Amino acid sequence: MKLLQNSGIPIYQQIADAFREEIMSGKRKSGEYLPSIRGLAKELRISVITTIKAYEELEREGLVTAVQGKGYYVNEQDTEMLHEQHMRKVEEHLNNAITAARVAGINNKELVGMLKILLEQED
Repeated sequence: MKLLQNSGIPIYQQIADAFREEIMSGKRKSGEYLPSIRGLAKELRISVITTIKAYEELEREGLVTAVQGKGYYVNEQDTEMLHEQHMRKVEEHLNNAITAARVAGINNKELVGMLKILLEQED
């Protein structure tokens, strides 16, 4: 896991985002334990409190569950819920792109054209 110190995004959020992405993409399977809080803190050279904050955020979202004395494990993921989470993430990125386009003076036709070009490059 790579953390960016000067990104403006809090470290705990970067950790939570990285695990969220792994869980949502299926890289982390249901029942799999996340690294121990102390182990991850040591590996990343960060505070244990920062790691706890990241794990608690994932728990609030229902992605992981804490087990006393064992740590945090990945919950069973509802495929419909995962799809909805992916849709929200795409929506967020598209809204950011629209905002950036407005700032840059790019009109809707140009923006849609850019998206089409990028989609065609995927194929």
